[in-house]
Amino acid sequence: MPLYEDRRNAENYIAVSDQCKHALIAGTQPVINALLHEIKERSSNMGRPILVAFDGWYGIEWDAIMEAMKACDADSVIKNYWSASQLFQSQADIAAYKKPYITEDPGFGFVNSDGHLEDLLSTDKVNEVASNVRSSSGNTILYGCGAATECLKDAIDMIVYFDKTRQPVLWQMWENKLVPFGADTADPSYGWKEYYYCDYYLLDRQKEYLYDRMDFWVEAISADDLKLLPQRYYDEIIRELLCYPIKNIKIYQPGPWGAYRYRDLFDVPGLECNAWNELAGPELGMIVDLGDGNSFEMPMLNLMKYQERFLGAYLTKEYPSLFPMDVWLDDGYFPEKTPIERTAMPIHNHPSTDYIKRHFNEPLGRYETYYICEAYEGACTIMGYKDNADLEEWERVCRDSNNLKRIEDWKNYFSIWDSNVGDLYLIPPGTAHGHGGNQMVLEMDTCPSVSATEYSFFEYDFARNNWDDDTKTMTAPPLKMHLEHAFDNEKWRRESWVKEHLLAKPKVKQWTKDYQYDRYATVPEMPFDIDRFHFYTSAVNDTQGAFAHIVTLTIGKKAIIRSKRDGKYQTEIELFQSAVIPADFGEYEMVSTDGGFCEVVLLCWKKG
Repeated sequence: MPLYEDRRNAENYIAVSDQCKHALIAGTQPVINALLHEIKERSSNMGRPILVAFDGWYGIEWDAIMEAMKACDADSVIKNYWSASQLFQSQADIAAYKKPYITEDPGFGFVNSDGHLEDLLSTDKVNEVASNVRSSSGNTILYGCGAATECLKDAIDMIVYFDKTRQPVLWQMWENKLVPFGADTADPSYGWKEYYYCDYYLLDRQKEYLYDRMDFWVEAISADDLKLLPQRYYDEIIRELLCYPIKNIKIYQPGPWGAYRYRDLFDVPGLECNAWNELAGPELGMIVDLGDGNSFEMPMLNLMKYQERFLGAYLTKEYPSLFPMDVWLDDGYFPEKTPIERTAMPIHNHPSTDYIKRHFNEPLGRYETYYICEAYEGACTIMGYKDNADLEEWERVCRDSNNLKRIEDWKNYFSIWDSNVGDLYLIPPGTAHGHGGNQMVLEMDTCPSVSATEYSFFEYDFARNNWDDDTKTMTAPPLKMHLEHAFDNEKWRRESWVKEHLLAKPKVKQWTKDYQYDRYATVPEMPFDIDRFHFYTSAVNDTQGAFAHIVTLTIGKKAIIRSKRDGKYQTEIELFQSAVIPADFGEYEMVSTDGGFCEVVLLCWKKG
């Protein structure tokens, strides 16, 4: 599954103390030298050998880092290099533990909502390591996932946490290069459901446990370019970031409905068709720039250490550890007239909160909206069934097809709505729908999963081939459907009901000589509102200390998002770029950088 990253204008420029700025150490050799110096000093001050835990996320290149440590350790500061894999139970026992979360469902698993990394450790092996530490005559590094386990807290003298953004981990997993818990080499049979439904949660809870216990934080996206921060300065940066609007590193993914507007707007080397790109969401990384050439990357979810500041009290209480919002841009431009069977998304629906809790142990359903940013000839959205459609027959032909043979008369069942700029489609769970193409769609949704798992239940994808990113052609096998979930979850909403309830219209909430503020109609089950601002100079809004806002520039070249309380807290977004505005940001203004017309579309939770 290919993913491409775009770092253009993704820098988050923040002001920190000079001590913090200069505390960042960049480069693998300088980082290792600093760690060796710290270990030597601590051992000397304590008058004994010490145990140092190098813990971290999946995908850290531990072998390369340990080899670099040995190469730099001219004074033999470290005597022992022990892998944390020796702490774990057997692979058979680990597999048995994971089995309930992997499940027999071919498309989804069941979230390990209560597990901790210690569930996979062997008490005897942990005790053996503790005993060996006490008898060691030299300093020891215990490295790998779980090295800083709470089981060894009385033996560990120093903790270094090695962090990594999500996309490089996924690339390793898809290439069968990921090293799982309790192993020192990659497991080619490691499955994505192990990561998304079990291991991610164990890693996340371990990371949360270590936030205030680590001595140093290390960006370890590449073993060749480590960057290090002492914990107190890392925490200063996290707290300071939450004073600013946050921009993410965008990601792009090709697919069978992928289109080509991105060629006019974005420069993404290697990307040959674009089904969608994510503008803001929990799986994305961010670039932090401290000034004077000091910058590094980290997952945006590191900000969840202060979730209430970030998302507000209501979301923190209702959905602990969950960043429940996603913003995507669905490409739909084709330079030539193209059949809808090529331009459209699969026909699919999404689960409600009740459904997703019962079947997958997730905390929140997927509630979706389509805002039409650009519309071209033939722009349309598929949503709802025709009033006279035979619904039982549709299910029957879908099951017969299973997306392996064409359903020639599929249009006889579905309503296809003409789209134009400014249209908003509400898509509550169970509503059959699909972006029909020939339009740019700003998709603003809930994110149901802490690990950012996608929940779309496919009914039909026109029996077409999928995108093969190796050959850059539509020659891969057709997408697999989720027919059992799709029809179990289906609400069978018809055209007349869709027209009355889901084709949302904007209402003017505020008009001034400077700007117009609209709010779109909604239905009770949708948990968020969609707002829109039009302005030539500036517009004003307020998080009220309670709501995180995600704003996206949908018309205009650039806009500045700036605090009214203190103008230094600002960022600049470009066309089709989003920023997450923390809940406690307060009153802010959106400013056109060149005096040209701007439109900003905003996602905000209803309760708070």
